[in-house]
Amino acid sequence: MAPGEEVKEELVNPEKPVGEIPADWKANIIAFACHYCAFAAADLAGVMRLSYSPNVKVVRLPCTGKLDQIYVMRAFERGIDGVFVAG
Repeated sequence: MAPGEEVKEELVNPEKPVGEIPADWKANIIAFACHYCAFAAADLAGVMRLSYSPNVKVVRLPCTGKLDQIYVMRAFERGIDGVFVAG
């Protein structure tokens, strides 16, 4: 590099996918659900024999208001594609 020459960095758009997404790809989602509110609705859906995607995992909590953000971050660190918190 010559003296006085500027280094140009290419900006990367974080919203633009880097590569191609396979057609059969499904997002892994974890749902933290309040025992008395959202989990009751999910349980009612099961009683009514409604189905949802098997790649959604529901975790029942006593109250989602007490959900510590470290659990959300750990889910992403362990490969979960999306987190849904419902209370």
